[in-house]
Order: sequence, then structure tokens, then C-alpha cells
Amino acid sequence: MIQQNFIKIYEESFKSNWELPALSNYKDRKTLSYSQLAEKIARIHIMYEELGIRKGDKVALIGKNHTGWSLVFLATITYGAVIVPILHEFNPESIEHIISHSESRCVFINKQIWENLDKNKVTVPVFSLPSFDLLQSHDETTKELPIKLDALFAKKYPDGFHKENIVYADVDNEEVICLNYTSGTTGFSKGVMLTANNFAGNITYAHTLKLLFRGERDLAFLPMAHAYGCAFDFLYALSTGVHVTLLDVAPSPQNLINAFQEIKPNIIITVPLIFEKIYKKKILPEINKPAVKMLSRTPGLNRLVYRKIRKSLIKSLGGNFREVIIGGAALGKDVEAFFYKIKFPFTVGYGMTECGPLISYDHHYDFVPTSCGSVLAGIMEARIDSPDPEKIPGEIQVRGENVMKGYYKNPEATAAAFTEDGWLKTGDSGVMRGRRLFIKGRIKTMILGPSGQNIYPEEIESKLNNLPYVAESLVIERERKLVALVYPDYEAMGADGLTADQLPQIMEDNKKLLNNQVANYERIGSIVVVDKEFEKTPKKSIKRFLYS
Repeated sequence: MIQQNFIKIYEESFKSNWELPALSNYKDRKTLSYSQLAEKIARIHIMYEELGIRKGDKVALIGKNHTGWSLVFLATITYGAVIVPILHEFNPESIEHIISHSESRCVFINKQIWENLDKNKVTVPVFSLPSFDLLQSHDETTKELPIKLDALFAKKYPDGFHKENIVYADVDNEEVICLNYTSGTTGFSKGVMLTANNFAGNITYAHTLKLLFRGERDLAFLPMAHAYGCAFDFLYALSTGVHVTLLDVAPSPQNLINAFQEIKPNIIITVPLIFEKIYKKKILPEINKPAVKMLSRTPGLNRLVYRKIRKSLIKSLGGNFREVIIGGAALGKDVEAFFYKIKFPFTVGYGMTECGPLISYDHHYDFVPTSCGSVLAGIMEARIDSPDPEKIPGEIQVRGENVMKGYYKNPEATAAAFTEDGWLKTGDSGVMRGRRLFIKGRIKTMILGPSGQNIYPEEIESKLNNLPYVAESLVIERERKLVALVYPDYEAMGADGLTADQLPQIMEDNKKLLNNQVANYERIGSIVVVDKEFEKTPKKSIKRFLYS
């Protein structure tokens, strides 16, 4: 078990970084210093005392990235309660179910989300984010709480709130502090029980990597209710004395570019979709120009072309970061190959919610193309369920400090998630060379070819998505043939003066181009155009189960 107590990390960080800026909202520019953050946490602790919240009780948290969201998360775990972060993109029925299933004693929620819920299905006190106004309560004492809070705080801290007042709950690293309900591509949401030790494993390992330093800047635009953004944009950053700006506006490409250039973060933590869009929308049109193509084929001159593209891309992302870490889903191989060729400082990591989330990682200068990093030394172990783990893909199985305790109130799913000798089954297929992992795809999505070949649809999709006028795609099997569902890039078609009537020919041409790039058994029989974007998880992975 990790020796450093996870909750004590924040006692120490808030004291040692007392005067530094801790959290800012990008939209309203309001900033909390570490001292102000600690004081507001203390106020929420008083709320919990008045509500009768006890150690181990659950608190549901539903909202977008914001300082108010961050306060509730930190206040809950430092109080000794269990936080239940629920993704704001879940539908109302799922949110209602998770509040009930988790046995949450109170709820903090964005008012807009609350308005869509069935109030009769939520029977505990409900507070709004970010104002903390009381939205619902069936108890008269609770209704008076917002009015009494200032007086209660003044009574508890008559001389004001100081560093020495930061004394958090005694929470052993073995205790569960978070129930993180997954939203996977298979459609079944389960409450992952993450312990303080799971988070400590991720955070202390990130410290050894020296990803960020005291006083530096981070832009948090991934949903912090998801383990990836939560662990690194939020928990790790605040344990290090970093100033985190929360993107509290829609993460559109233009909003992101504006925010990068204003905040100038020292690290960028993102998902593949962001960089795949940059590649397709910004880079491909540039490198496909005849003059650029010619220069790219000329030894010596091609380096000048790549250097210009790299400098332009780094500048557009703020120009101040050491590394871009991509995780949460597979990065398209063509995109990865190009960024590696131009020497862009990026790396691809691997993890899952059940590991809170990190399993493997390499710094960008150690990154090997098509890999997803090396298994965390001293923290995690991995093995491949295959007769030849270096060459023949098999399921990746892991164990170590970061592995969850199990699924909440779901012993059957917990038992199914582990092997008889205690290794977590990731559901991903891959090979391992040394400690470095190479993922082929999800076992559940793998299609068996006509002669027993393993077909990983994600690999075909990554090629298809880079063809003309393809916004996104999904390769499935129908009547023993491969079919590609495609949502067209209508914006690009409009810009080029093309109409929907031309789509059949465009997609027929794309099918020919694709089938020339893949193995015979990976060739698709047809392309079917869909009329709206595919539904996705918060990590921007397509919910495949809806289309199979």
C-alpha cells in the first residue's frame, strides 16, 4: 500500500501553498487562492455536520467543471464522506438511478440539470451549484441552514480561519472515498469503488514523473467527474501547488484555442478526438496542397515543412507546454504517425476508471509509436492472456495499487471483473514487449474474420475517418460482412459546394480508397450514411452497443 496518506496530501498542500492561486473559472475569471479554497471547504464541513452527514456517507455531485464542483469534491473526501461524481451528460433517468443506488445522503447539482429530474425520485436535501442554495428539502431545519451558515462559521472560527485550522478526517488509504459510475461503450453503468490508495497511487506516481511544478498553470477541460480529468487536471495539480483554470464554457475548438492562448498551460491533458479534429481540419488541408506535397517529398525540405507545422501547432496551444498527454481512447494510427514524424511533444497513456485511472505511461521523449506507454513501475503489473504475449494479442490483465476495490452493491460484476488469481480483466486486447503495452482493440468489439482472423474495427475506423467528408464512422458486422456506418462532414461539404445528392458517389470512392489501405479480410462491403452524430461517452468514444 502507498505509504503517504491521501487526505493528508491536501492538508499539506493547502498549508504550504496558502498564498498561491488554486482554482479559477475561465468564464467569470473568479479565482480562489489555496487559503480561500481551504476556508470554503471548512464551510461545507459545517454544512455536513448540520445535515448529520457521517464518515462513509455518500454525497452526489452533478455538474460541469467549476470551482463550486471542485469545492464539494474536496470537502467531501476531506470530511471522510464518499463522493459520488455523476457526469452531467448522463440522462435524467440514469442520474436518478445513481443517486438512489449510491444511497447518497445529499445532492449538489447544477440547477439546469435539476429541472429535468423527477423531484419525487430524489428524497434527500438538494443544493444548487455553484451558489449552494437549497433547492429541495423535506426537513425544516435544513431549510434554515443557508441562513445560519455564516453565524455557525463565525462561532467555530472566532479568530478567522488560519493554516492551523486545517485538520481533516482520519481516512485510511484502504477506505473507499469515491463511487465513480462508468459510462462505457457497452452501456452498463457500474459504481466503481475507488479507495484513497487508488488515488494516492495515481497522484504519487505523477509526482515522480514531475509533470507539473508549484506555481505552474493547468487548463482543465475534460469532465472532472471522469477519473482521467479528475486525477490529473484536478487532484494531482492541487497536490502540487498548481493554478488550475476550469473551462466552464463548451469545449468547442475555438473556445479551447482561445483558452490555451490565454492560460498558456504547462501541460495539456486531452483525449484523441481533440487532436484528430486538429489533424483533419487544420493539418490535412495544409499538407495536401500540391506545393507542400512536393516539398514533403524532398529530403531536407520536408524537415522545414514539418518544423513550420509543429511551431504553428505549438503556438496555437499556448506555446508554453512541455507535453501533451493523450488518453481515454485509442488515437488514430495515421494521426499518431504524423505527430510523431513532425516531432510534436506528445505521448499516449492507458488506463481505465477501475484503476483510477492510470495503468501505463511514457514521457513524450520515450514514447514508442503504436504503444500506450510502459506499465507503471513499482505501482502496477500487467500480463497478457496469450500463449505468446509479445506477438499474439490476448486480454490485458492488471493488478496493483491503482486497482479498484470492486463494483458497489454488485458482487456478480465484481467477481466477473477479476481472474481467479486476482488480476483485473481490462477487456482490452493487446501485446506487451518488456513493460510496454500495445493495444489492439476492445475484446467485445473484435470481429472474427472469414478464416478466423481477428479484426479490430477501431483500426479500420481510424483510416476511414481521415478520408474526404467523413466526420466519424463505426465499423460493424452485418450478415457476415463488414459495414461502415458514416456520419458525413456536412460542414466541409458545404464549404466545397457539395450537396447531399453527391454523397453516394463520395462514399463509394471512399470505400475504394479504404479497401486499398487494409488487408483483404478487413475490406468493407458497403458504407451506410447515418443522419446524425453517433452518441458518445464523456471520453468521446462512440457508444457502440447502440448501433450493433
